[in-house]
Amino acid sequence: MSSEQVASELQLSASVESAVVKAPLGAIDIADWLLHLPDAEYQRCAPPDHKACGATTTDDGRPMSINVEEINGGLIIQHYVAEVLEPHHCRMVSLSDVQVAGGWSKVHVIWDLSVTEQADGTCRYTNDIGSRPTQGFLDVLAEQGLDFEEVAAKRQVAVIAHNQLETPLYAASLERKALAEHPAS
Repeated sequence: MSSEQVASELQLSASVESAVVKAPLGAIDIADWLLHLPDAEYQRCAPPDHKACGATTTDDGRPMSINVEEINGGLIIQHYVAEVLEPHHCRMVSLSDVQVAGGWSKVHVIWDLSVTEQADGTCRYTNDIGSRPTQGFLDVLAEQGLDFEEVAAKRQVAVIAHNQLETPLYAASLERKALAEHPAS
C-alpha cells in the first residue's frame, strides 16, 4: 500500500464554522478572492497561525492555492487543487505535507468554502474543513507508538479552534473585497 494512499475510513479532524458577510450575494466571488488573496491578507485571517499563501496551477493547468499554516504547533503545507471553483462555492482538495514528530508525512484535506444568501440581504459564509490520514501518516504514528484515536482527538480540538479563529476573519476579508469592488452594493 502506498504511503500516500488515503485511509478514507478514518477521520483525523472535521470542523464547520459560519459567519456573516455583510454584502449581497452578487458581489461575492469566493473563487476570485481565494486565487488572488494577498499573502498579508491571508496572514491577517488567522494570526499567528497563517504563515503564507500563494496561487499557482498544477502541471495540467488546474488552479491551486498553496497555504502554509501552523496548527497546534505543527506546520502544514497545503496544496489545494480546485475541484469546484465557482463564485459562491469552492471545494479545494489537498494532499498536505504535515510536520510530525520525527519528520514529515501527508494528510488528505478537503476545504469547502461557500456563501448563501440570507433573507436580510447579507450572506452566510461557511468554512468546512475535514482531514483524513494517509497510510504514511498512520505508519509514522505506529513507529512512534502513538494511538491514532488520541492523536485525532487532539487534532480535532486544535482544528476547531483554528477554524473558529479564521472563519469570521475570512468572512470579513470577503466582505471588504466585495464592497471595494461593488461599492454601490
